[in-house]
Amino acid sequence: MSGSLSNIYNNVSFALNLHTQAMAVLQEQASTGSRINRVSDDPTVAYRVLGLNTNYKSLGNYINNLSEIVSTLELSSTVVESITSGFTETQIRITQITSGLYDEAARERTAGGINDILEQTVSLANTKHMDQYLFGGSDTGAAPYTVERTNGKITKVTYDGSFENRDIEVSPGVESSAFFIGDNTFRSDDRSAPVFSGYTGAQSGTGTSSCRGGVWLTVTGSAGNYDLSIDGGTAVNSDGTQTNLAVMNPSGQVLYVDTTGITDTGTDLVRAPGTYDIFNSLITIRDVLENQNGLSDAQVRELAKNLPYSIDEISKVLVKAQVSIGSKIGFLDDLKQNINDLQYNTEDEATRLQEADIAQIAIDLSRRGVLYEMSLSVAARLMSMSLLNYI
Repeated sequence: MSGSLSNIYNNVSFALNLHTQAMAVLQEQASTGSRINRVSDDPTVAYRVLGLNTNYKSLGNYINNLSEIVSTLELSSTVVESITSGFTETQIRITQITSGLYDEAARERTAGGINDILEQTVSLANTKHMDQYLFGGSDTGAAPYTVERTNGKITKVTYDGSFENRDIEVSPGVESSAFFIGDNTFRSDDRSAPVFSGYTGAQSGTGTSSCRGGVWLTVTGSAGNYDLSIDGGTAVNSDGTQTNLAVMNPSGQVLYVDTTGITDTGTDLVRAPGTYDIFNSLITIRDVLENQNGLSDAQVRELAKNLPYSIDEISKVLVKAQVSIGSKIGFLDDLKQNINDLQYNTEDEATRLQEADIAQIAIDLSRRGVLYEMSLSVAARLMSMSLLNYI
């Protein structure tokens, strides 16, 4: 008898406890709006939600990286555009000078304006964003370009930045860099044979010269005993019979000269097409207009007519840089949009798995409430039986 009553009591308590726990879970889901409030609620779904949330955060990091890179690239594009504007202004001024309507004083004023453009160009090439230099490659902590001055004017600009990119992962398996190698961005790299102005008779030798842009070849001495130097470098003696004489400038760059045609002493402007950079081009133009090498007016005018060659060469380099930056911005913008969509889908799936169906919960709560009341009614009848009822 006592055993049977104990079993009845235990069974009734167990059933009521099951209903109570189920109703508590449903009430918690209704109040939080979430079907999964702890791993034990549904271990399989909880594991999937955890993975989706981790993926959501990872995608967020990629989006942040992309936003930062695109912002930096947009500033780089603005810098290149400003440099291009400076060269356009230079081209206009050169055209005015070569038209023959301007005298020596006007040429000097133009040279002063180009010197200002040179100063601005160096400053733009050393632009930094968030304490990082844009055109120093992977070395973003130091100015990529340093200058040498003579009498306050820039006479040489040297690239001291890195020749390696610093790539950042912008999506799984995809890397990109917000910073550019200035020596690649602002310099032409399509070398062809040097072109001599021809004032001394010196011509290009048979070797492949390493000098860049425009250099000044100075010939002194007399027939059979010439001394040749470029840009103030160490002079090399020639008896006028060498077809491939190596003449070196202070930077160690070599110009190979055919000395057999030298007829006079003086100074030649030697152009190395395909090797100009934005600084060397402006320095050469300024020096020609200032006539720092004591050329005749006729020679200056003749050289001035050839100056647009370097401007055209650099303009192509700058257009190429703008196109490259614009293409990269477009690609990264598209990638960012794709990752945004992927992140949204990830969040939506996690929400769908985790979010509670309030309508269904209300139905389940109502059903559980009825079952609970029925269980209480049955338990009351069972626990109130007398000995006579039991017999």
